[in-house]
Amino acid sequence: MASSHLIRFSVLVFVLLSASFTEIYADKAEAKEFVLTLDHSNFSDVVAKHDFIVVEFYAPWCGHCMKLAPEYEKAASILSSHDPPIVLAKIDVNEESNRGLASQFEIRGFPTIKILRNGGKSSQDYKGPREADGIVDYLKQQNGPASAEIKSAEDASNLIKDVFIVGIFPKLSGEEFDTYIALAEKLRSDYAFGHTLDAKLLPRGETSVSGPIVRLFKPFDELFVDFKDFDVAKLEKFIEESSIPLVTVFDNDPNNHVYLSKFFSSSNDKAMLFLNYTTEAAESLKLKYREVAEQYKGEGISFLIGDSQSSEAALKYFRLKEDQVPIILVQRNDRFKYVKFNVEPEQIAPWLKDYKNGNVPQYIKSEPIPESNDEPVKVVVADSLQDVVYKSGKNVLLEFYSPWCGHCKKLAPILEEVAVSYESDPDVVIAKFDASANDIANGEFEVEGYPTVYLRTASGKLVDYNGDRTKEDIINFIEINRDKTEQVDSEPKDTEADSKPKDSKPAKDEL
Repeated sequence: MASSHLIRFSVLVFVLLSASFTEIYADKAEAKEFVLTLDHSNFSDVVAKHDFIVVEFYAPWCGHCMKLAPEYEKAASILSSHDPPIVLAKIDVNEESNRGLASQFEIRGFPTIKILRNGGKSSQDYKGPREADGIVDYLKQQNGPASAEIKSAEDASNLIKDVFIVGIFPKLSGEEFDTYIALAEKLRSDYAFGHTLDAKLLPRGETSVSGPIVRLFKPFDELFVDFKDFDVAKLEKFIEESSIPLVTVFDNDPNNHVYLSKFFSSSNDKAMLFLNYTTEAAESLKLKYREVAEQYKGEGISFLIGDSQSSEAALKYFRLKEDQVPIILVQRNDRFKYVKFNVEPEQIAPWLKDYKNGNVPQYIKSEPIPESNDEPVKVVVADSLQDVVYKSGKNVLLEFYSPWCGHCKKLAPILEEVAVSYESDPDVVIAKFDASANDIANGEFEVEGYPTVYLRTASGKLVDYNGDRTKEDIINFIEINRDKTEQVDSEPKDTEADSKPKDSKPAKDEL
């Protein structure tokens, strides 16, 4: 879709050249846009009219949103002919008036696509492809029943691809069947479900099963696995753990992307082995690693393996070096890291046992401590956190940021002004911590997005800052929460900040 300035420029050119060009432009201008544009004034009314509507929450400056836009429009065009039509919409939540909807739907990054059902009464994340044909196929499946009935071998052949879950039942009613359908509805954005009365219609394996039983098909490991417990929590855990390979492969194969996504989005601890596949020890390392993965199956650890050549981006992300491989790394809570460098095959099992027993120290990566730190906003790294923040006896306002974070870039000059305001106050320090280059020790600070700002007072109280990002509001926050080393009778500094609670928190970039 052309931008407004480009449209105006085109009109001018066509008017200057000829009337025929003007007619061509008019035809283009009248071309139908299939993606509905929503805002705060019409969002609720439009959504309420649809049992099924797809909404993209976007920002005009977002590169990923720009890339998605033509694919999303193409998919909307195709789905407008679906029976019944499937409606795709978008809303610019960068607009101030629309930010309440971003907060309502917990939008933490762009683009975020939500599937809204029953007039907006239920919402689920879109987890499908980002190209037009994939969007179309995914939404057609999402618009149908949560679980498709398999009545023939042809049905089974058409449906069972990649990871697919089938409930086998003696009758399509009863407590187990109802539980299965409810779970399929809950998990439909992540998995494809079917159900049948006849196991003989299904591929791979013996066919005498009458159920009730759940069979998960997969294109890896043992190809299918059965589960008989219809307790909702246990069944959901079975599906989550069985739908990824015992050892996920980190490589450039697009077919593995879905499993990599599931691996990294899992709540499990994540064990990762990076090695050079061309070395003599490679096969022995792979074998021992898989044996350990079998040993810890179902115990809350997921396993991944990658060739250091094709995993260069992953090594860089974890701030590891090629000369340290073979490396085994465990990431807990998507944040805390435990690392063994230059690991040998026979060391894998005992090291993981030590990790499970809590005997492996956290690995904390730090930038060098600055030789000079004379700027108003002080630089803190992992190795200086204790001295600058914990042992300083001062009130330290500490920003956790990343250099690529747009919100952090906007905040930087404001923090500079705040720091200048406190240059003559020896009891207050304004500091910043690059959380993309330094690790945070377990139990110190909770950082879920950038920028995150805390005040750690002289007495050790920790206060999370969620106010507006203005100099006045930040100073007001410091003055209200700081500890004074001497009793002061005067009022805190006057500011223009409004201390009333804000309607919404400032946006943060995702980690």
